[in-house]
Amino acid sequence: MKISIAKEQLLNGLQAVQNVVGTRTTLPILSNVLLSAAGNRLELTATDLDVTISCSVEATVHTPGRTTIPVKKLMGIARELPNGDIDLEVDAKAVCALQAGSSYYRINGLSADDFPPIPVFKQSRAVTLGQDQLRAMLKRTSFAVSNDENRYVLNGIFFSFKDKKATLVATDGRRLAFTDEDAEIPEENQADFIVPTKAINEVNRLVGTVGQVEIKFSENQVSFAMAAEGVPGALIISKLVEGNYPNYSQVIPKECLERMTLPREEFLSALKRAELMTSEKSNSVKLTFSRNQLAITANTPEVGEAREILTFNYKGKDFAIAFNPIYLMDPLKALETDEVYFELIDELSPGVVKTSAPFLYVIMPMRMS
Repeated sequence: MKISIAKEQLLNGLQAVQNVVGTRTTLPILSNVLLSAAGNRLELTATDLDVTISCSVEATVHTPGRTTIPVKKLMGIARELPNGDIDLEVDAKAVCALQAGSSYYRINGLSADDFPPIPVFKQSRAVTLGQDQLRAMLKRTSFAVSNDENRYVLNGIFFSFKDKKATLVATDGRRLAFTDEDAEIPEENQADFIVPTKAINEVNRLVGTVGQVEIKFSENQVSFAMAAEGVPGALIISKLVEGNYPNYSQVIPKECLERMTLPREEFLSALKRAELMTSEKSNSVKLTFSRNQLAITANTPEVGEAREILTFNYKGKDFAIAFNPIYLMDPLKALETDEVYFELIDELSPGVVKTSAPFLYVIMPMRMS
């Protein structure tokens, strides 16, 4: 195998795939990136056996071939080489010679035959979304995913493709984020599945704002293939989380007694400031609603206290409720609307944040001291 490749192209490809490579792995080959050169492209692939990422970049291929090279070493060397073209040549013993200007390196690789095969979808179904569409949906939900490994079915995002709607849901048991978008979903492609957090993080990182993403899925795996204007982007393949996702519709309040329209950025800024006066032990802020105003207070004996006043149009009853400020700020950061609707029943029932977009966020209150 012999190629010439621009430093920028090689770095782009390595940055796309290197995140799934673990630092501690029992199989040496899993520390390597698979390089496959053919036509005028170099395809890079990395895997940890649960998540596989492939990316294709432009290269001048003198002799096609395949090899694997330790990804961290290759990344470190490529990053420090002078700008311009890098000549990369691999011999029969999988030793890779790198040359750029007056710099020369030899890296010991491993045979491409030992690299785990890329998963193949035999009987898959597929749904296509705009990359910007999927990107926005992930932004509105991924912050609510659970990291409690004992509740493994919550360690990912629930995808539902049904009734011409693509729906994404995430919850950690204390809050729940829900969003949906219209989508072309043939009847035979309807499905529900849970995509694990690691794969979600990689899709979040690599999904763009133009072009399409084809989501293929089978009984136990899913792939996200991104492309824009005929240029292949990244391909992410992942195992699915096994198990049944809880019935999230049961926790969404069916009614509300008070509905407030709040300026999102002002509300978020006030919460950010009040949160500075909380601690790990006392991590709640109190929201006190009275005529045309909202008082946000935090009182932590060992830290101090904060009080923020927001004025807005409110004619409802006076009452107070407490929330974890981080959980309340997360959706406000993820949204881009000027206003949010805050729906409440009483100080013991879940609160709901909504927008004019198809988004809904349920948050459990905290006990007031």
